[in-house]
Amino acid sequence: MLYKVFVNEWGETTYVPTTLGNMLLIVVIVTLLLIAVLFSRNYTNRLNRPKDASNRRKLTIKQLTFCAVAIALGTVLANIKLFHFPTGGSITLLSMLVICLPGYFFGLGAGLMTGFAYGILQLLIDPYVLFPMQLIVDYLLAFGALGLSGLFTETKNGLLKGYITAVLGRYIFAVLSGCIFFGSYAWEGWGVLPYSMVYNGIYIFAEATVSVIVILLPPVKLAIGNIKKLAIE
Repeated sequence: MLYKVFVNEWGETTYVPTTLGNMLLIVVIVTLLLIAVLFSRNYTNRLNRPKDASNRRKLTIKQLTFCAVAIALGTVLANIKLFHFPTGGSITLLSMLVICLPGYFFGLGAGLMTGFAYGILQLLIDPYVLFPMQLIVDYLLAFGALGLSGLFTETKNGLLKGYITAVLGRYIFAVLSGCIFFGSYAWEGWGVLPYSMVYNGIYIFAEATVSVIVILLPPVKLAIGNIKKLAIE
């Protein structure tokens, strides 16, 4: 049994992971982190091939600067909530797109670092935590998944492909969290999984749709392309 079901006096159901469930989550998390590290090393080696150590240091400083700016701007935009669910989840003003940019600019390693850092910052600024493991899934893994945009940094339409992949990554972790930790909030007559899929899909894909439209605008594509050239020079 991966979780226990508790029903309170009002008939509300809560799903709490058992020891085995927590162990399985830990295994999944460790596996994903190991995969991320392997991809990160691979992409970092491919992208950062300077002629000397001085160039390597300059490139790293530039990466960190752009990543820090993205985190700061993403945090500001995340606080501009177009819609906010009382039990967690918001449609923000393109915050996910901004956090995906470092991955698109510099590759998977920089993307994951930015996503994790952004998740930690969101945890400090606007926490909604019921269980320790939920903290990891909702903030570190879900926001860290936005770094998957770095998988397509060297491909045609890389930002669009990377953004969609990153959003799907965040969505998977959000659905997982909803199934395990927020089952008691499922709408009447809804199963836990369908509820979590629809609930999280509403705010994540609503923002993603707007972001995709913005990405496809020619002036925006040109501007982001110019910023990327400046960032990697």
